[in-house]
Amino acid sequence: MQELSEDQRIALEAAAFRRLRDHLRERTDVQNIDLMNLAGFCRNCLSNWYREAAEADGIAISKEESRQIVYGMPYDAWRQQHQREASPEAAANFAANTPRDGH
Repeated sequence: MQELSEDQRIALEAAAFRRLRDHLRERTDVQNIDLMNLAGFCRNCLSNWYREAAEADGIAISKEESRQIVYGMPYDAWRQQHQREASPEAAANFAANTPRDGH
């Protein structure tokens, strides 16, 4: 494998993030609880990580701003348009497997 420069590594990581973000924006059928149950993270986690990274660099981004970056629209609008009630099975699975990050 070719050794990457720091700038190349950062650019590739940023491109991968954008692709994940865009994929999650397109897959509105996949609910956050499903992501949490299967992968241990969801869109909200991703927006929190984005905000934490910004804050680590001294950039103030609100929770709502970081969520809009991930969701592609205001969070409340996304919830109204796409969020469904969790199935009893998904809710039970989530309760039994509380995520490590306290989400």
